Amino acid sequence: MRGVTVPLPPPAGEGGRSEAKTGWGGPGETDPDRQRPDRQGPDRLCVALPPPPRLAALGDPPPRGRERDGALLIHGYASLWGVADLNGDVVAKGAFADSILRTGAGGVRMLHQHESRAVVGVWDEIVEDDRGLFVRGRIADWSAEARYAQALSRAGALDGLSIGFRTAKARRDGRLRVLSGVELWEVSLVTFPMLPGARFELSRP
Repeated sequence: MRGVTVPLPPPAGEGGRSEAKTGWGGPGETDPDRQRPDRQGPDRLCVALPPPPRLAALGDPPPRGRERDGALLIHGYASLWGVADLNGDVVAKGAFADSILRTGAGGVRMLHQHESRAVVGVWDEIVEDDRGLFVRGRIADWSAEARYAQALSRAGALDGLSIGFRTAKARRDGRLRVLSGVELWEVSLVTFPMLPGARFELSRP
């Protein structure tokens, strides 16, 4: 293997930190297998470079899902009737009816992880059915955050839904809070939904 000459790193790290024992590499000992003892001049060292690593074989790419003008189409359930979430909230059927009638799907934001600055798409349809609150929408590609959400969703690393709302009407039932009236503000794409069964999936071609 041929060696190439490279400058020696500073003796105490790039920033002069005394705890950095190997120059640019930070704390730790120099690997003796990667250096040859023959010096060329007072501040030069001949280093044997290892061969480049081999890339692991990639499996089949994840399904892309259905797209429209660069947006990724998704659908799922943001809430389920009669199912307690991890905070002890239970949503009764019909709780969203007044809010949806007043604002429509266009008045409900699609956020990433409940961040108000991270609007990553739009909801085209939000309806109550026999199971819960069904949503259908598009993750856009208009920002880095939106494209990040798209990539996570395609890979299956992001599939949770969570609602942001104001309680309009509720009652206690033991340790549970039963919500019968809700003002829906936003439905977020989240990693860990408060209601574990609230999930979305890609709309297939």
